Formats: sequence, C-alpha cells, structure tokens
Amino acid sequence: MHAAVVTSFDHTPTFSEFPAPVPEGPDQLLVDVLAAGLHPRVRSQANGSHYTSTDQLPLIPGIDGVGRDADGNLRYFILFDSPYGAMAQQTLIDPRRSVVLPADADPVPLAAAMNPAMSSWVALRRRTTFTPGQSVLVLGATGSAGRMAVQVAKHLGAARVVAAGRDPRALAELPALGADTVVSIAGPAAEAADRLAAAAADTDVVLDYVWGEPTAAAMAAIVTGRADRAKPLTWIEIGSVGGREALIPSAALRASRLQIIGSGQGSVPTADIAAELPALAERIAAGDFAVDARAVPLSEVEKSWDDSGDGKRVVFVP
Repeated sequence: MHAAVVTSFDHTPTFSEFPAPVPEGPDQLLVDVLAAGLHPRVRSQANGSHYTSTDQLPLIPGIDGVGRDADGNLRYFILFDSPYGAMAQQTLIDPRRSVVLPADADPVPLAAAMNPAMSSWVALRRRTTFTPGQSVLVLGATGSAGRMAVQVAKHLGAARVVAAGRDPRALAELPALGADTVVSIAGPAAEAADRLAAAAADTDVVLDYVWGEPTAAAMAAIVTGRADRAKPLTWIEIGSVGGREALIPSAALRASRLQIIGSGQGSVPTADIAAELPALAERIAAGDFAVDARAVPLSEVEKSWDDSGDGKRVVFVP
C-alpha cells in the first residue's frame, strides 16, 4: 500500500510504499482510510518531539481519522501509538476506540475537527466539573483547537466566553462562533495580561493552549484582578505554543482558589475519551460546529506538510 512514511525525524514524511498491516487478533480491525487530519500532535509525532514519542522508525504518522471497515461501516477512530498511523491507504484500529458514523457523513470535516474539538470537549466534560452558566476564557483561541474550543464551550452551556489570541483576522471571526468578548494578546506579555484581566478576571475556567511566559503573566494578572478570590478558578493546560515551561508565581496559588490541571493523553483515561466520542462525532456530523478544512491528496504530503497559510486544517485523503 501507499502511505506517508517517516524514515528520519529530521525530514518530512514521504509518499512511498509500506507493508500493509495485518490484523493479529479480535481487537484489531482493518479499515480503508478515507481521511486523516494533519494536527499539531501529528507533526510532533513525525518529528519525534511529542512527549509520547519513541525512537521507533520507520513509522506512518496520523493519530486519528475516518475509515470504512469490511462491513461497509463508516468509522471515526483514534489510534494507539504504533508504526501504522492513519496517513495510509489502510490501517488497523481498535473498534472500542472508534465510533460508527452516519452513512452519509462527510469524512473530511470529521477528520479535521474531532481532534481539535476533543481537546476542549474532554477538558470540560472530564477534567473539571463544568456546569452550564459558568464562564470560560479560551487562551489561544485563534488556532484550530482554540477556535473549536470557543464553539464547544458555548455548546456545553457557557454563559460567557472570552476568546484571546494573537491573529487579528481570526479574532474578528470569533464572535460569530460564540465568543462574547475577544482580547488581543499580541505584544508584550505584561500588557496582554492586563487586557486579559480587565476582560476575564472573574472567569470560572481557563482553557489554555498557550502556556509559557504569556500564561505566567496572564495567571498572575487574572488572579489578582478577581473581585472574589475565594471563587474557584480552574486553569486547564492543554497546549504549549507559547512555551513548554511557565514560571508561576507562588502568590497566585496562595492568594486564590486557583487549581491548575492538565488535559491530554495520559491525564484522561482511554475509556473516558472513548465514552465522549459518540456525542462529539454526532454534533460535528450534524454540522453544529463551523469547521475549516482543506482536503489534500496523500500523494502531496511532502509539499503540504508545513502548509497552514490559509488557516484551514489540512486533511489527507488517500
């Protein structure tokens, strides 16, 4: 079969032949892949930088996708880490980590949206006790996952969503997707933090895709700016585009009811993630969320790997 193949962590995947996978037990199901999203998590898998990465090469990247099984069922699936990723003509899935989709569902938006939407969906559903009527700050709302997080928070009942990001064009689009307030975090971290505190000091939950110095400054400003510091604040770390480490001032933890938690692979049990798949897939298939996706032939993987200039999630179609 043909696939995107990683033979070196220093080079983008190449479109080449790779041995077809063979099921080895009842928990493995062979599917024909119809669509696989190029997520940031996939790029880090392919360059060996993700915290779950091993040195095992060669490998086919791709952590999820949409495929068709031997019975003709359309399935969204999440893969275990293995040499057989989703960016191939065929892959092996565990049916327990998949959900059967409507027969007429479009594979491309599902492959584009499930992974980025799941980051906020699972965070709000499984990592905190979020209740309708609470307020949410999405820090890093102009990326694909942040954009979906604004919509997910509103869908799950947030009374107010503050969307913060750097891209002015993307920020301008967020009110139409559910953001009640948008805040630019471009420029010096301290100035951005002051703007955040003015707009979202009394928020209940922060979905943080940024981390690093911007988060450290924002956290200090928001905590000290709260009208009632005894009001719980749950800060959920999801991404780290602003830096892998954040220097959190100790006073932020002592002077408020701040709880910092993470949401990602390892902090959420596999069973919990699987339990959330059907509801999220149903909503995406029904068109409840706006999805920016661009289908690209898998044969063009090399020239499209780093292409995200139009802001749309690249989805490879074999």
